[in-house]
Amino acid sequence: MSNQVNSSKLAPEHEKVNTPMLSLRGVGKTYQSGGQPLTVLHAIDLEIEAGARCAIVGPSGSGKTTLLGLCAGLDRPSVGSVHLAGQDLSQLDEDALAELRNAQVGFVFQSFQLLPSLTALENVLVPLELQGARGARQAAEARLADVGLAERMHHYPSQLSGGEQQRVALARAFVHRPKILFADEPTGNLDAETSQPIEQMLFELNENFGTALVLVTHDPELAQRVGRVVQMRGGSIESDVKL
Repeated sequence: MSNQVNSSKLAPEHEKVNTPMLSLRGVGKTYQSGGQPLTVLHAIDLEIEAGARCAIVGPSGSGKTTLLGLCAGLDRPSVGSVHLAGQDLSQLDEDALAELRNAQVGFVFQSFQLLPSLTALENVLVPLELQGARGARQAAEARLADVGLAERMHHYPSQLSGGEQQRVALARAFVHRPKILFADEPTGNLDAETSQPIEQMLFELNENFGTALVLVTHDPELAQRVGRVVQMRGGSIESDVKL
């Protein structure tokens, strides 16, 4: 594993050890729909410790993806507070939010979200280039090797299978050693045979880097593997169970 990636100034070394990696208090989200308010999240309280894992499950429309976006600072709550990596997101402007995400957060999406004009290696390099990190190429090559793509790093996404593209996305998500990873249906576009090794790589990388993991999934078996299952229904948390 490469040790070249710099830490962000947004995560001070004196940060208290017992500070949760992610903390939501009384979070709600309301949109305007057809001129009428539509509340999709109600009074969400959620806490994720450093290095902990959590699966968010629930039927379609229960608010899972909206919640994930608020946790990651991709959207702002209508009420309540979100603290991520020791930072109160309501106190950060868009530039500071982007800096926090680039330094502390990894993402894995159902749709891979690779840049088609970049090779696998170049896609993995993106988070490091945004940071101006030293040793970026070595770190990117190491993460691609971790996911079994050392021989495919110069291929473009169109030249890779769906499983290989998601492996590139995993390498990109972990390349800057994030403190927390948000995964939204990471195997949702893959068949069962392809999903299994992707899941295994996700958990191995998560453990190797000590990254907190928040995973949205419809797959009950995958949720069980995470060890903590937050069940959502109607925009609220119905249950929060550690297995």
